[in-house]
Amino acid sequence: MIHYRNDVRASGVNGRALTTVARTLLRELGEKRASLSLALVDDETIRALNRTHRGKDKATDVLSFPLRSEDSPEDLLGDVVISVETAKRQAAAYDAPLQRELERLLIHGVLHLLGHDHHEAGQRRRMEAEERRLAESIGMPWPYPK
Repeated sequence: MIHYRNDVRASGVNGRALTTVARTLLRELGEKRASLSLALVDDETIRALNRTHRGKDKATDVLSFPLRSEDSPEDLLGDVVISVETAKRQAAAYDAPLQRELERLLIHGVLHLLGHDHHEAGQRRRMEAEERRLAESIGMPWPYPK
């Protein structure tokens, strides 16, 4: 199950399509019984979350909050929070549609929920390979050069 919320008025986001992509990603990752929360917010909201949870007082594109617990009756992986405003700027920089940038950020956020990271070169290579694989699974061209 995908718990979806869009707090950004007139965002132009196709929420139904984004939740379908989220379900496809979970299936591709072998997590078809898992659920996640996906929230679309503005820069002010994500900045506050980034400041509170990471000590960084600036807006960012995506934050992930893993919640998986063996004690939970629902297999909830966690929360993915995406700033639509930042995603719009990034989409323009890549000359990509907003919806595709949101999908890219969703891939990135879901991988963080499952423990992937990119702080070290080896971790970054593995995470990028998985991002590319997942992008291909949803028919998305990857915006980064190889």
